[in-house]
Amino acid sequence: MKRGERIYSYIEEKSEAWPEEMLKGRVGFGAQEIAEALGILRNNVSKELNALQRQGRIVKFSGRPVLYFDRGCLESALGVTLGECQFDDVEAICQSKTPQELENPFARLIGADRSLRRQVEQAKAAILYPPDGLHTLIVGQTGVGKTLFAHMMFEYGKVMHRFAEEAPFVTFNCADYYNNPQLLISHIFGYVKGAFTGADQSKAGLVEEADGGVLFLDEIHRLPPEGQEMIFYFMDTGTFNRLGETQRSRRAKVLIIGATTEDPDSALTKTFVRRIPNLMKIPPLAERSTDEKLDIIKLMFQDEAQRVKKPIRVGVETIKALVGSIDSGNAGQLKSNIKLLCAQAFLNGIDSPEGIEVDFKMLPQQIRSGLLTLSANRQALTEVTKALGSDSCIIVPPGPDFLLTDGASGAEFNLYQVVEAKVDLLKGEGISSDLIKQILAADVNVYVRNLYNKKASVNMTTRERLLKIVDASLVDFAEQVALYVQKRMNASYHDRFLYAFSLHLSAFLKRVKSKDAAHKELEGAVPQDSLCLEVATEIGSLIGKHYRLEVPRVEIEYIALLLESLQEDERDDRVVIVVATHGQSTATSMVEVAQRLFGTTDVSVLAVDMPLEVRPQAVLDKMAAMLQSVPCLKGVLILADMGSLCNLGPSLEKRLDVPVRTIDMVSTPLILEAMRKAELAGMDLDGLYDSLASFHGYEARDVTQDEALEKVTDDGRVVVTICSTGKGTALKLKSLIEEILRGAGQPLPVIPVGLVKLEEHLREIAESHRIVAAVGVKKPALRIPFIPLEAIIGGEGENALLELVAGGHDTSHQRQGSRVVQSLCAESLCKFLTYLNPEKVMPLLMEFDERLEAGRREPLPNPLRIRLLVHCGCALERCVVRKPLHYGGSLAELRTEKVEALKAAAEIFSEKLHLTLAADEYYFMAEMI
Repeated sequence: MKRGERIYSYIEEKSEAWPEEMLKGRVGFGAQEIAEALGILRNNVSKELNALQRQGRIVKFSGRPVLYFDRGCLESALGVTLGECQFDDVEAICQSKTPQELENPFARLIGADRSLRRQVEQAKAAILYPPDGLHTLIVGQTGVGKTLFAHMMFEYGKVMHRFAEEAPFVTFNCADYYNNPQLLISHIFGYVKGAFTGADQSKAGLVEEADGGVLFLDEIHRLPPEGQEMIFYFMDTGTFNRLGETQRSRRAKVLIIGATTEDPDSALTKTFVRRIPNLMKIPPLAERSTDEKLDIIKLMFQDEAQRVKKPIRVGVETIKALVGSIDSGNAGQLKSNIKLLCAQAFLNGIDSPEGIEVDFKMLPQQIRSGLLTLSANRQALTEVTKALGSDSCIIVPPGPDFLLTDGASGAEFNLYQVVEAKVDLLKGEGISSDLIKQILAADVNVYVRNLYNKKASVNMTTRERLLKIVDASLVDFAEQVALYVQKRMNASYHDRFLYAFSLHLSAFLKRVKSKDAAHKELEGAVPQDSLCLEVATEIGSLIGKHYRLEVPRVEIEYIALLLESLQEDERDDRVVIVVATHGQSTATSMVEVAQRLFGTTDVSVLAVDMPLEVRPQAVLDKMAAMLQSVPCLKGVLILADMGSLCNLGPSLEKRLDVPVRTIDMVSTPLILEAMRKAELAGMDLDGLYDSLASFHGYEARDVTQDEALEKVTDDGRVVVTICSTGKGTALKLKSLIEEILRGAGQPLPVIPVGLVKLEEHLREIAESHRIVAAVGVKKPALRIPFIPLEAIIGGEGENALLELVAGGHDTSHQRQGSRVVQSLCAESLCKFLTYLNPEKVMPLLMEFDERLEAGRREPLPNPLRIRLLVHCGCALERCVVRKPLHYGGSLAELRTEKVEALKAAAEIFSEKLHLTLAADEYYFMAEMI
C-alpha cells in the first residue's frame, strides 16, 4: 500500500471510531501522532495530508496542531454535504449551513465571488429592481453557461419572493424557427383561428405560458426585426396580441431574459437593445482564473463520480492537459471531454470495485496537446502545479445531496447503469471480459456523443461561399439564371450548377476583358437537339443582355454540359445498410451519430433496435417491412452486434429475393466506413462485404515512406481531373491534386481529361489503370467516386480524396484544405507581387493563417482564407514600398476582437521579416472576416 493510502486508512479507521457526542470543537489527528503511529517521517506525513485534503478526502481543522478528520465520516455524522475541506472547528461547519447560504443559488456558482462577482451583482439587482425587475440580455460564447445563469436568476427570484414557488420558467430557442418569421412570432405570442393556413384553432403562445415568471429566449439575435418590435412593445407596456389580432388587448407579467453569442449592437436592432437596461457579459472559460478552472474540472468529475458511484482517480498530467485544452473550447466542450474520458475509464475498470482511473494515456490527441499549450504559459503552469501537487487526485462520490450540474436526476439518464446492465446480460451468456469490452466500446461512444451532439452545425449556404470569391452582383445574376433553369427544366437545380456556373461566368467575363480566345475543342460535345443546349442558348441570351456582350457558341455548349450534369440522377441505387443491435435505441443512436459524423442523412442506412424482451422473429418481420419500403435491388448489408441478429440474413434474402450479407461486431467506425464506401465509391454488395470484412478501424498505421511509395506506384491507381477541355484549368487542377497527394504520402499519377468524349477517354484509362477518383466539373457516368471542383476549393474535398486514395486508413496531412489554400494563394501572389518572393512569403502567410485560427478559435472557409492571405501578402509588399491603403469605412462597425486577433497573428511578420503592417490594413482584413 502506498504511503498516502496508509495515512488515509489510519485516519478513516480512527474517524469511524470517534464518538458522535464528542464531535465538538477541533477534532481529528495531527501529523506528529500519525507519524509516530505509522513510523513515517513527520515531513512526509504533512506532505501526504495536504495532498489528501486537496483531493477532498479529509477535512482540515486549523490551529495548533493542525488536525485532520475523514470527510465521509464527518458528513455522515453531521448530516451535511461539504464543499470546502478546511474549517476552524465543528461549529463552523454547522454555521456554514445557514439558511442564507442554502437559499442563495449563486453560492453554487463557481466564480460567483471572483471573476463573476460583477455579473452576479447585476443579476441580483435585475431581479430585485422594483416593481417587476429588469429585462436582461446575457452575452457570451457558446458553452459559457448563459442558460445556467438565467436559471440561477430565476431561482434567486423565487428565494427572494419575486416569483411564486410554482412560477413558470419557459425556454425557447429562437433558432428553431429563424427561417420562418411568421411561425416564430406565432410561437412566442400565439395565434387566433384563421391567422394563417393551417391555423384551425386558436393557440396561446409562450408569453402567456410564462405569465408570472420568466421567458428565456436563447439565441435571441435570430428574432426577425418585426419580432423584436413586438417584444420591446410588450416590455414597454406589458400588452400584446396574438398573430391575427389587431388590438393589443392581452396582458402578461413576464420577465424576459435573452441570450446571444453575437454582438448586440450589430445583431439586434438599436431600438430593441435600448429597451433592455441590463446587459451582462459572461467571460469565456479561457479567461477565468486557474483556481476557477480547476474547481470547474473537479465539479465535472464529481458529476461523473456521483453517477458511477465509485471514486475516480485522475492523474495530475491529465488535469493539466484538460486545463490547457480549455483554450480551444468552453464549458460544454470540457464537460463532453470529461464525460467521454470517464466513460472510457469506466469501461476499462468495469471489474474493479475500488474505482476507476483516468490517466494521460487515455487522452485523445486534441486534449493531450493541451499539456503543451499549458506548458507554454509558465505562470499558468506554475499555478496549476502548485494547486495540484504531485499526486493523483481522487474524486469521491459527493453523496445523495449533491446536485448534478446538468440538473439531471441520474435516473433520467445514466450511461454507467446502461453499460452495467448490458455487462450483466453478456456475462450471463458466458462471453469473455475482453469481448464484452469490445462490444460495449461502441455503446459508450454512441451514448455519450449522442448526448452532447444535439445541435447540428449550420453550414454556409452556396451564396455565402460564392460571395467570398466573386462579386455580389454576379451571384445575384447567377441565382436568377439558376431559378430560370429550375422553372424551364421543371427540376430543382443543384448547388453544383450555381457554384460552377458562377465561377465559369466570372472566368468568362475576365477572358472577355483580356480578349483571350475560348477553346474550340468543346464544340460538338452536346447533341444539337437536346433540351440542355436549347436552355443553354437561352441562358447565353440572358448573359448577353445583362452584360451587353456576345456569348460565343463554345460558352453556350459549356453551359449545356453543366445542365446535362444537372439532369443526371446522383442518387443511384446503392446497397442498403441495416444496423441491427440489441437494446432499446442502440442502433438508432449509432446511425444518428454516424450520419452526423458523415455530414449527411442522404445515405441508405436503416436502424433496427432489438429490445431484450423481443423475439428474433418479430425483428425479422420489422426489418423486412422496412426494406420493402425502400429500393434495395442491389442488396442489403446487415451490420449486427451479436447473437440471433447475425443469423437473419438467409431468411431475409429468401423473403425479399435480394442478396443479403451480414457482418457482426458492429461499431461506429464500421458503419462510417460502410457509408463512405457505399456513397463515395459506389461499391456493389460483394465488394462492400469483402472490404469491410478486413476493416479494423481508423487507427493510424506506421508505414515507411518507401512502403507508401511502393504501394501507390505499383498497383496502377490513378486520379482523373475533369474540366472543359482537359487543358488550362484541368492542368492547374492536376497540379493541385498532385500536390495534395504528394503531401499525404500518396503520389498517385493524375490524368487530366476534357468533357469531349469524356466517357470514352475514361474507359480507355480504366483498361490499363484503376481510377480511384475523379475530380472536376462533371460527374462521369462510369461508377467512379466523384469529387466536385467546389468541394476541393471549399476544403472538404481534400479529405474525401485522401480517404478514397488511402482506402479508409488515416493519412498524415495538414488541416483541412491547407494545401489547396497554399497552392491557390501562391499562384495569385506570383501575379501580384513585384518585390517580395512568393515562395519565401507563403510559409509565413500560412503561419499567420494558423495563428489567426488559433486566436479566433474557429476556422475560416477556404475561399475567405485565400482572399485574406492574398490581401495580407500584398499588404506586406505595400509595407516594403511604403504605399499602404487607407481605410475609409466606419471603425465603430468593426469588431475589436477581430482586429486584435489579426494583429496578434501578424506578429510573425515582425518576428521574421521585421515588417509591421499599417493599422488600416488590419481594418480591411477585419472587414473581410
